[in-house]
Amino acid sequence: MTSTVEAPAPAAGRVKLGLSNRLLARPEIGALVAAVIIFIFFLSLAPSFRSAESFFTVLYQSSVIGIVACGVGLLMIGGEFDLSAGVIVYTAGLFNSMFCWYFGVNLWVGAFLSLAFCLLIGFLNGYLVMRTGIPSFLITLGTFFVLQGANLGVTKLVTKTVSSLDVSNIDGYDSLGKVFSSSFKVGSVTIWTSVIWWILFVALATWVLQRTRAGNWIFAVGGNPDSARAVGVPVLRTKIGLFMTVSFLGWFVGMHQLYRFNTLQAGGGVGNEFLYIIAAVVGGTLLTGGYGNSIGVAIGAFIFGMTSLGIIYAGWDPNWFKAFLGVMLLLAVLVNLYVKRMSTMRKVG
Repeated sequence: MTSTVEAPAPAAGRVKLGLSNRLLARPEIGALVAAVIIFIFFLSLAPSFRSAESFFTVLYQSSVIGIVACGVGLLMIGGEFDLSAGVIVYTAGLFNSMFCWYFGVNLWVGAFLSLAFCLLIGFLNGYLVMRTGIPSFLITLGTFFVLQGANLGVTKLVTKTVSSLDVSNIDGYDSLGKVFSSSFKVGSVTIWTSVIWWILFVALATWVLQRTRAGNWIFAVGGNPDSARAVGVPVLRTKIGLFMTVSFLGWFVGMHQLYRFNTLQAGGGVGNEFLYIIAAVVGGTLLTGGYGNSIGVAIGAFIFGMTSLGIIYAGWDPNWFKAFLGVMLLLAVLVNLYVKRMSTMRKVG
């Protein structure tokens, strides 16, 4: 006598996601669709946009914004903002430049001291937000004004102008330039190493978010910090670490700017903090925290690079660029809300 074992029937109420819902649940899908549309638009409209040289110029422009935006995106997933992120880029470069010029020391010494200073700023931002309960918007807005004023005041005090002096003749310049601002040729195309660094930072951030316990902590503290604390997530350490990550990436771009151009304007960086936030939001990161990924932020930065240069290649007035950013931000918020709702929809199999 033989017996057959029947497969268990599907449990009643089992949740099953449709393919469209699974796709819409990806934070970067909206940004990817927008990037493809914008790319095709400028490809058809601006002949100079079609060359390989133009494409890698777009990638370079995107990387300068995208490196810091990567950290800002992580911070926003963690439920916080950093309005000092744009200014700290120039703070890092100015600190390195003026310290080494004034004291006559190797630029590597100034670079490491600049890094320590930037990390301290990130630590203080995170510590004050967590210990005082004041929203990060206000804490980092205060930091923004302090750094902006210090950049201008200290630079003018040391150099008697509003720009740093040329550092190309100071020891360490060549080796630091190779690390932060070198380029190489592939045929007729120039590829800046900042693009390579950008890809590496995005890959690392993606791995942290998707494969590590720290990534779970970031989503937890952004979604509901009280619940996260109740289950043992180190909320204080996680959020301070996120602020310090933004400061580190700001320092990195500051080094790139200094060793590419040899000198920096003390008033630079103002307004870039909004570009980082826009890149993150366009890339699918919710302003309320707890949702997003680094790939989406990278696509948002790429959209910025395409648009800022595509408008020029098309021969339009560059002043329209900010109008485009405003439209993109509003559309991204609406799309993100729609995607978030769709990601919670389920089909019962």
